[in-house]
Amino acid sequence: MSVGAPRGLASSGQKPIAEILHPLSAAEEPLSPGPDVTVTVGGDKEVGLTNGTPVETSSPASASSLFNRLQLDDDLEADVRDPYASTETRDLFVTVDDPKKHVSTMETYITYRVSTKTTRIEFDLPEYCVRRRYQDFDWLRIKLEDSQPTHLIPPLPEKFVMKGVVDRFSEEFVETRMKALDKFLKRVADHPVLSFNPHLNTFLSAKDLNKRQGLALLTKVGESVKHVAGGYKLRARPAEFCAMGEYLDTFTQKLGTIDRIAQRILKEQSEYLTELREYGTVYSSWAGSEEELQRPLEGVASSVTTCCGALDVQSENMGQDFLPVLREYILYIESMKNVLRKRDQCQAEYEGRLEAAILRKQEDRTPMPVEVEKCQDKVECFNADLKADWERWQSNKRQDFKQLLTGMADKNINYYEKCQAAWESLITLLQDKQTEDKTSETN
Repeated sequence: MSVGAPRGLASSGQKPIAEILHPLSAAEEPLSPGPDVTVTVGGDKEVGLTNGTPVETSSPASASSLFNRLQLDDDLEADVRDPYASTETRDLFVTVDDPKKHVSTMETYITYRVSTKTTRIEFDLPEYCVRRRYQDFDWLRIKLEDSQPTHLIPPLPEKFVMKGVVDRFSEEFVETRMKALDKFLKRVADHPVLSFNPHLNTFLSAKDLNKRQGLALLTKVGESVKHVAGGYKLRARPAEFCAMGEYLDTFTQKLGTIDRIAQRILKEQSEYLTELREYGTVYSSWAGSEEELQRPLEGVASSVTTCCGALDVQSENMGQDFLPVLREYILYIESMKNVLRKRDQCQAEYEGRLEAAILRKQEDRTPMPVEVEKCQDKVECFNADLKADWERWQSNKRQDFKQLLTGMADKNINYYEKCQAAWESLITLLQDKQTEDKTSETN
């Protein structure tokens, strides 16, 4: 078991890697009712919850009702699958919000409010409120990687941005980063081992962080691990962990392709939006010089303006909601690969020490050194922790992508509904104009 972690992360009961489906694969999983839904098939179909509440089985009256039903299914599945998602079992709640800009003679930076509510005895108070900047979050992640090397540490958003391309002090960028930092901290706080790390306690409760302390030790520890494992060559990674590596490679490729295409779509939407706005302005100016066509032309301009607004919201949703999730999981994959490499180093160290011990035993019949047994225990602990974190990551990933794709579908439906309503109103206006013209001709 990892250093400082409470016991209880058993590796038994984990699903084989082959049973875990890729979230973006072509294979579709048939929808089935949630665990609290009963279905009776006979002459008549009756669907209801276990508490007797009837559920409508006919086609939804609108897209929003379909979206609400999908959300209900997600909630039911989440309650059964993830015990840490229930607020009744959680005793540590964290929130990152309220970004503020600080300007000094030396630098300009953003801080975020980190609020904590807890009932754990490790904390002196039930509530804390501190301000942290990005480098403080980075300090916490480094400390977690150092003290919990056998566990998957959630990723942080990228620190560096291209100057001239993204303004890191813009409201949009700060809002996106704040959401990513909030998600990072919530994932750590919900983890059954990482949430008890003393460095997290310090991060959440201390007014000032002494980030310099321990950096030299961290560097030495990292170098010693490389030195110890560097002299050995891993015989073969176990099949289960080979499957994990292959899965991560495939997942990276798929997400990278989607991210590149989505970036191009976002750029083309921005260019199209500029043209569309100019297009609507032409009809507005034309209406001023055509008295007979003034109302129809103004109607076209109004419809185009509505479509511009809908497209602007659609692009904003893609940039602030869709793309950040893709990038988070691309970084998550790198974190998982890093843990796999550490596991391989641990196994290589054990195999090297075991081979050396066997040779010594053959020569002078010495007993197996204690260091070899410790290395074996460390490998077994690494395997158990990695399997548990892998299963937890897969569960979170399935839920995140379900919400992401459902939200994307709902926002696309809203976009096209707004555009359709705008052009339908124009048809009504043209029909009314045609009726008025016929009436005037008759008179």
